[in-house]
Amino acid sequence: MTREPSSGATMDHACQSAPSNPNTCTSNPSYTPDSSSKSWLNTPRELDMCQLSKLFNPKSHDAFYGLGGLAGLEKGLRTNRDSGLSVDETNVDGTVAFEDVAPKVCPRYGANGSVEPVAKEDSLAALSPSTIFVTNSAFADRKRAFMDNRLPEKKSKTLLELAWIIYNDKILILLTGAALLSLALGLYQTFGVQHEDGGAKVEWVEGVAIIAAILTVIVVGTPNDWQMETQFNKLSQKYNERTVKVVRSGKSVEISVFDIMVGDVMLLDTGELVPADGIFISGHGVKCDESSATGESDLQKKVAADEVFAALQEAANGGTQLKNVEKLDPFIISGSKVNEGTGKFLVTAVGVNSSYGRITMAIEKGQEDTPLQKKLNNLADWIAKLGSGAALFLFIVLLIKFCSALPNNPETPTQKGQTFLRLFVTSVTVVVVAIPEGLPLAVTLALAFATTRMMRDSNLVRDLKACETMGNATTVCSDETGTLTQNKMTVVAATLGKSISFDGTDTPSKEPREKPKVPTTIPNVPGTEFAKGLGSSIKQLLVQSNAVNSTAFEGDDKFIGSKTEIALLTFCRDDFGAAPVQEERSNANVVQVVPFHSDVKYMATVVKLPNGMYRAYVKGASEILLANCDKQDREILSETITSYAGQTLRTICTSYRDFESWPPRELEGAKDLTAEEFNKIHKNMTLVAIFGIKDPLRPTVKDAIKDCHRAGVFVRMITGDNIL
Repeated sequence: MTREPSSGATMDHACQSAPSNPNTCTSNPSYTPDSSSKSWLNTPRELDMCQLSKLFNPKSHDAFYGLGGLAGLEKGLRTNRDSGLSVDETNVDGTVAFEDVAPKVCPRYGANGSVEPVAKEDSLAALSPSTIFVTNSAFADRKRAFMDNRLPEKKSKTLLELAWIIYNDKILILLTGAALLSLALGLYQTFGVQHEDGGAKVEWVEGVAIIAAILTVIVVGTPNDWQMETQFNKLSQKYNERTVKVVRSGKSVEISVFDIMVGDVMLLDTGELVPADGIFISGHGVKCDESSATGESDLQKKVAADEVFAALQEAANGGTQLKNVEKLDPFIISGSKVNEGTGKFLVTAVGVNSSYGRITMAIEKGQEDTPLQKKLNNLADWIAKLGSGAALFLFIVLLIKFCSALPNNPETPTQKGQTFLRLFVTSVTVVVVAIPEGLPLAVTLALAFATTRMMRDSNLVRDLKACETMGNATTVCSDETGTLTQNKMTVVAATLGKSISFDGTDTPSKEPREKPKVPTTIPNVPGTEFAKGLGSSIKQLLVQSNAVNSTAFEGDDKFIGSKTEIALLTFCRDDFGAAPVQEERSNANVVQVVPFHSDVKYMATVVKLPNGMYRAYVKGASEILLANCDKQDREILSETITSYAGQTLRTICTSYRDFESWPPRELEGAKDLTAEEFNKIHKNMTLVAIFGIKDPLRPTVKDAIKDCHRAGVFVRMITGDNIL
């Protein structure tokens, strides 16, 4: 790494060449440093971004090998795979030589060998003002070198541009042509033709009226569209704003997606949308859907970077075929979705330099016509065709009649000319009358009224066609958690095996709530007495089954992660006095993690016990876990689940099973354990507890559903909860 006096350091030139063995990483100009670019000494922005982008444009094992793999990226980006970036970092001090980053077989200056390329004159003044950052701010060097994870805001249209867009409507264009023709003929008839005494000269009025209707449509529609576009821009910022989990200074923290830096170690969970490019560090069964970024429909299994780099080194020594190594994928692409597994990766590109950023910047999505506008455009086409055809047919008939009467016509040439003009006006009138000049105005006023009315009801219309679509809606399908409910989950009931249970209380409610009814054969105690009646070993079992087998973590003042897991961890901390989650996990020797999968509806964690045994903790849907526990007392516990579900409680179950060795005989040869493979041993489990979790309804939900029913709209709730 080369030190830039005022702004820190970054990755030096990437390796270009490799041994000539056909099974090795061959010379690939796709990531040769541009000899015309200046070194990091003067332009810290251009070269480092270029080098890192070669990892993903497209996925390049050559570039990954040339940059020294994960270890080289760690050194070059001044980060750590375990502790991440420092929360106190501002400027980056010191230097890292290229030889310390890349494999020794790589020449210092890529395609130029060991000779430094001649650079063109350049300076920091060439940088855009938006890329210059205050040197004493957080991550100043990284922002200056790699920018942040924001995309440039789309330029808003001016009022004149919006007016022009509104005017480019087929019916308005037809009306304009008809108006000009009608006005021209009207002016001629008014001022060029002699009128009878006392006759009103108003032939020009019709043309002016059509022009006035066109102007009204534009004047009404332009400010309405401008207001909506302004609101859309604000809404887009809120829509893109979300939080992600990264590791900084050795602690898991939650930050804004816009604050992700190159060099961050980011955590991946199932269902998460990847916000930046990076290299996969480690994880459990991570598979990504990259169809939106690459078009590849199959899920891409991710392999740890160190494993891939070791395979590349073996290929460089002729130990394995390179084509087999290229199937290994350590690349995490922004815009992809984590379909399975959990893990972490090192961020190498953000914002406009990421794959998603480049695609987004290259695609400018135009606004689509609403269904009604499409129908009006079709109507305009038919009017133009049929109206013009009818006018032409009428003109030909009248012209033939006029021409046939000319030999015997005693009128003067002026009178004959006026007669011809009248038949032409008659033909044009057919087109003018056929065009509904009031229709565009009616549509504009209707949409403007609808959007304004919906905004008063706190509904911001992002797309005009939504107004028409919602007008035809007969059914509304809604999620439950966070939509109909407040997403504030609390453990309000629990049953520990068949030994003891409690029926706690949730947040105060105006309406009395019936307490969950558990089978009378299970002793029931008040929530305050529940923990007191348990031994220390039972408490430790409850704590470990929730703390170790969880993806949530503890922030400065609250838990961060899945709301269900937060409710369970809060319950363990408040009722059982559990130690901090990180401490509980560090005390456990985790040997295997099976990430949650929606197909099996559970997750599992295997730990090694002090006595040499192995214990698999499982947490998930109560019905699934109970079916895999011992048959004894299963009926009683099933009644407990039914009772909780009947009280609108979400039920979560925890269980465990001990093994003498790991992996057990049934799983021998399984390198990366998935939920489907874990099903082979998911039997004869011992149930730990069944938890009833309350998620209160939003106060306005009942009235909103009643309003929908009065309007003839059915509301369907889509949820994974118990059907009871």
